[in-house]
Amino acid sequence: MRHKIREELSAIVPLDDLERCQIADALEWIDSGAELYRLVKPATPPKHLVSYFVVVDGGHVLLVDHRNAQLWLPPGGHVDIGEHPRDTVTRELAEELGMAASHPICAPLMLTVTTTVGLTAGHTDVSLWYVVNADRTKRIQYDEEEFQSIRWFPFDEVPFERSDPHMRRFLSKLAG
Repeated sequence: MRHKIREELSAIVPLDDLERCQIADALEWIDSGAELYRLVKPATPPKHLVSYFVVVDGGHVLLVDHRNAQLWLPPGGHVDIGEHPRDTVTRELAEELGMAASHPICAPLMLTVTTTVGLTAGHTDVSLWYVVNADRTKRIQYDEEEFQSIRWFPFDEVPFERSDPHMRRFLSKLAG
């Protein structure tokens, strides 16, 4: 699986020097033989793999008001041991939003390496950002234990000051 994850990261075309450096860092981490998966909540090992899935409909993005992170984030989750990150997207879509993708999950658009904030702050998420298309007029049954609420935002109204620090870069890459 490590080889498949490496291929997934290697296929990403970097947006800028920051993403180029973060991809290089992530590939070095994978090649080091270090544990890639979270083994114990919230942060063992202190660096682990995450799959974000950014749900979009035209110029709108679905964000979740995440209780632990205390931010508006794309939904997503930690990659389980032996799981391919695309399978994480499929699993987490069902668990967190009660939905299935209407299309195959394609390669990630972006990779980020971020130190977490909020109630479980201080560990490092290596996050693959996948795009999932959805219809914003359909009702979504979300995980109320994990999220305070969910909301569709027009791209230009995303609360960037209270979101993932890479959200603006991601939307720029998506639009590009």
